Parts: sequence; C-alpha cells; structure tokens
Amino acid sequence: MKEKIIRESIELFDEKGFIETSIQDIVGNIGVTKGTFYYYYESKQDLLRDIHLSYIQELLEEQKVILNNQDKKYTEKLYSIIYLLISKIKSHGPNARIFFREMRHLNQENMNQIKEKRKEFRINFQTMIEEGIQVGEFNNNIRPDILTFGILSLTNRSYYWYDPHGEVSEEGLADMYLELIKNGIKKYS
Repeated sequence: MKEKIIRESIELFDEKGFIETSIQDIVGNIGVTKGTFYYYYESKQDLLRDIHLSYIQELLEEQKVILNNQDKKYTEKLYSIIYLLISKIKSHGPNARIFFREMRHLNQENMNQIKEKRKEFRINFQTMIEEGIQVGEFNNNIRPDILTFGILSLTNRSYYWYDPHGEVSEEGLADMYLELIKNGIKKYS
C-alpha cells in the first residue's frame, strides 16, 4: 500500500503540484481512507521527502556502479552518467520533475537531507571529471567544478522538454550531449 500511495502521489504532484494536492486527493484516487495514509506517513511533507530520497538514492547507486567500473574510460563513464540521467526521463519522468520542481516545498530539515545526497552525486561526478583530467582524457583548462555544474544542469533540465517517445532516442540525446561537451559548437575547418 505504501508503494501505491507513493505512485499516486507522484502522479498527482506532477499534474497538480505539491501544494495543490491534498491528502484526500491521494487517498481518494486509490480508494483508501486518510487513516491508511497516516499509517505510513505523518504528513504530506514526509511523503515528499521519501519521494526525493528514493529518487536520489537510486541515482547514487547506479552512479557508483558506473564510476567503479574499472574497464571503462572516463569518457565512457561520462557518457554512462549522462545516459543514466536521460534514461530516467522515460522510466521516472514525473518523479524527476517533482525532484527538481517541488524541492522548494521541503522543510529545512528534509531539504538539508536531500541537498546532502545531491551534493554526494555532484562530488562523485566532479571527482570522475578530475580523474579524467589527471590521466589526460579531458581538457585541463576548464575548472572541474564549473564543468560538473554545467553538465548536470544541461542533463537535468532535459526533464522539462525531452520526449523519450519522440524522434530523438535516449542514446541519441546522450550522444549529442557528449559531443557538445567534448567538442563544443565550434566548426573546425
């Protein structure tokens, strides 16, 4: 039942927003009472925190698998993380939008908890960029922290406009992003 509450909440939060969605909306859509909701959650705020935590925790676990793969070059790891973020649009689109859009509604304690997890993802990514620079695979005249923020901003904003069922595949978009990151938009003659 807890998973049902989470799934329905994600759909409603994506459609109506966190503030506009009531606990009654959630329980009414799944056909249970408010008592059922309160059995699993003390508040809508706790539910939002759990949605955020489960999303970022899943990303962190998949990121660690990519980063710990000793058989991949850093460019391949970069592509894999970009692809990871893009591929979540199809499987977790509403959840991802909530993760970025509704974070502002978390209370300070919950916000701090989520920010720590997001920071962990970013630091892991930045460390990979720094290691790629050290071994000569990436350009060393771009600050790794700025590059990290730029890449994550580029990929994370895709949740707002990218249609995984459209003409560009997930792999195609990840390829385009990697090409842009590696080579920019300068035309070479």
